Amino acid sequence: MAGMNKTPEGRRGPQTDGLPRTEPMSAMQVRQNAAARRMLRRLVQGENPPTAPLSIVDRLAGSPYANPMIQVGGVDASARKTIDFALKLAESMFRYGAGALEVETSIIAVTAALGLKNIEVDITNQSVAINYAPKDQTPLSLLRVVRSWTNNYAGLAEVHQLVTDIVAGGVGREEAARRLEEITHSAKPFPRWMVTVAFGVFSAVFVAVLGGGIAASGIAFLSNLLVSLLARQLGRWRTPDFFITASCSFVVTIVALLLWRFGSPVGITIAPAIVVVGGILLLLPTGRLVSSVQDAINGFPVTAAGRFLSTMLTFGALVSGIAVGFVVGAMTGMQSIDVTETFPPRYPLWVLVPLVAIAVVAIGVTEQTSAKLLLPTAAVGVVGHLVLIGGTELGIGPRFAPALAAVVIGLLARVVALRMGAPQLVVAVPAALILLPGLTIFRSMYVLTIEEQEILMGAGGMLNAGAIVLGVAAGIVLGDTLARPLTRSLASNERRRARRR
Repeated sequence: MAGMNKTPEGRRGPQTDGLPRTEPMSAMQVRQNAAARRMLRRLVQGENPPTAPLSIVDRLAGSPYANPMIQVGGVDASARKTIDFALKLAESMFRYGAGALEVETSIIAVTAALGLKNIEVDITNQSVAINYAPKDQTPLSLLRVVRSWTNNYAGLAEVHQLVTDIVAGGVGREEAARRLEEITHSAKPFPRWMVTVAFGVFSAVFVAVLGGGIAASGIAFLSNLLVSLLARQLGRWRTPDFFITASCSFVVTIVALLLWRFGSPVGITIAPAIVVVGGILLLLPTGRLVSSVQDAINGFPVTAAGRFLSTMLTFGALVSGIAVGFVVGAMTGMQSIDVTETFPPRYPLWVLVPLVAIAVVAIGVTEQTSAKLLLPTAAVGVVGHLVLIGGTELGIGPRFAPALAAVVIGLLARVVALRMGAPQLVVAVPAALILLPGLTIFRSMYVLTIEEQEILMGAGGMLNAGAIVLGVAAGIVLGDTLARPLTRSLASNERRRARRR
């Protein structure tokens, strides 16, 4: 009877308990069950304890210095020299216009590459502090205050390249200190006279883009030469930036009003609004505004607040200069200006494209951008302007169209800048300046100053202009963020090239 329950191996047959007999699980089923258990474990339990502190090197994620070559096996005995170098590097970056996140990631990457692990970095809008606290040793804290700023995007690009080379592991501290000293003491790429001419060229070309004729462009060019010389002289006298900006905007406004009242030398009546707009656009603190928005988004509220205050003071100086110019004009019997006047495009699109490119190149010269970056920056600016025109034609609104163009500029600027060995800001700010609403600012200032019965309209116009400016700044930051997944290989290739050198 017992032999009746036997079956051939690998086949099912009746058991003594009445249940079917199953054959062993296959290797594939075992793997599937193990994968399911791992997935379930990840869902109910994190890989790291929830209270584990974030490593400071993890702060580099998303930056051009992600996954740096970290020096191990003995911390540098002269940590003070390494921290001094990192502070001087940070000070140079701040002076040249870098944002707080870029400065912080550069410090972390450099100190990690030079062998310092236990550091903390604290940044405000005017100071950088580094605390070095190795285990069972006396901690060391150093602070550096930034007291001056200058337009030197070429220097900022060289500092960015230096940090990339240090992170790649091919540059030691002594050589890095020597290179930084050369960068900070080297001459800017363009002489002062060229910057002065570029200031006027941008104004003339931008007036043409807005719809002004040749005469209006010529007046804008000459008035901005005067403004540039005035700003340089006031700077020699140590005049605060607020009064320099106010004086320059006053001169631009009064020149435009006088030419409108008494006529231009060539006998052509020129609308003052378009001349003033061309003169004040380069006075707008675009770089500072972009950096402040970037700092606020990236979690540096103190630095962002300080830069926002500085930016608002500059806007206040522009308002003051324009307002005083209008008041002086009204006191001398000048007639009111029709601020509702519009300026239809005077040139076809195939002419506007090279004009925009020339304007962006002129901005790059005034910001002391490296010569090799001028044409790529102009190309990014042209694409952004075409997106602005396309968005306006699609009817997405005068506030959303500049923001959309700024997103495209921010994205392309990161790709182009990293490929050229520079930070994103160096390309994005000159390319996006032409998006700012100069006409809206001028009209709102005039209504607020002269037409007191329409003060609410003027205040609404200023809020609208502020929304556009902030939208452009936020769009540049958003474009930079969206481009990060696309530029990981660019940063890696840059470090590999540095290692080969």
